[in-house]
Amino acid sequence: MIYTVTLNPSLDYVMHLDQMNAHCVNRSNKEEIYPGGKGINVSIVLNNLRIPNKALGFIAGFTGKEIENVMKQLGGDTDFILLDRGISRINVKLEADKETEINGMGPQITPSDLKDLYVKLEQIEEGDFLVLAGSIPKSVPDSIYKDIMKMLANKNIHVVVDATKDLLLNVLQYKPFLIKPNHIELAEMFNVTLNSDNDIVTYARKLQEMGAQNVLISMGGDGSILITNEGEVVRISVPEGTVINTVGSGDSMVAGFIAGYLKTKDLKQALKFATATGSATAFSTWLATSDKIDDLLSKL
Repeated sequence: MIYTVTLNPSLDYVMHLDQMNAHCVNRSNKEEIYPGGKGINVSIVLNNLRIPNKALGFIAGFTGKEIENVMKQLGGDTDFILLDRGISRINVKLEADKETEINGMGPQITPSDLKDLYVKLEQIEEGDFLVLAGSIPKSVPDSIYKDIMKMLANKNIHVVVDATKDLLLNVLQYKPFLIKPNHIELAEMFNVTLNSDNDIVTYARKLQEMGAQNVLISMGGDGSILITNEGEVVRISVPEGTVINTVGSGDSMVAGFIAGYLKTKDLKQALKFATATGSATAFSTWLATSDKIDDLLSKL
């Protein structure tokens, strides 16, 4: 089984305008509402690929219930913790001549709530996958991902971490199966400028030296680089296509990598599948579908 954790999920309210003008009423000409959060995106793409998984995390209020309802409508399996206070956040995304985002805070999460999450995480069995993805709310300790991995350290599970800076660096001692920073995040972790693929490989290997098994560095339209647990460096380019939406493409890569690895047990094939899946999202209005992924796989 694959489990995803989204500590601060959202409803993403996307409004399309021809032009955004300050100090006056602006009217949208098109709107969409999607469940949001990196772990939730991974779950949705896995659902689209018909790969069983369970989405974990915290929800609250009418927005939280809507997140759960939409996930179920999309065929997903959820086991969210429903809080008795606050509401799950609403992120407003304005698509006009310039893009603007306003992200909500989300509900307060207490130590007791975290204990409830830990109880659910104890269900995870040997050989399962656990995806820890995204930023965390202010009410949660900065060590949360590390604490989860420490608790599960003896279970021999495949942990995938897609997070930034200390959230990622702190977990490396527990040897995650896969980490997926992009090249900008990699540079920020070491406070350096990356001028070439060789630079990227050099610092990705440092993450391996710190404990990561496999390191996947995404580079947007320039493709990605995988450094495997055997030290092999695999470079792949993205297929040709028109970029429509980059939101969720990194999360889609994570889902694609897991899907490809489960199907083939081959890291190179997993990278190929991850690339097709991330590109399928980038070339779509929302998240990747199986048909789009299959089409792009044939072009890699």
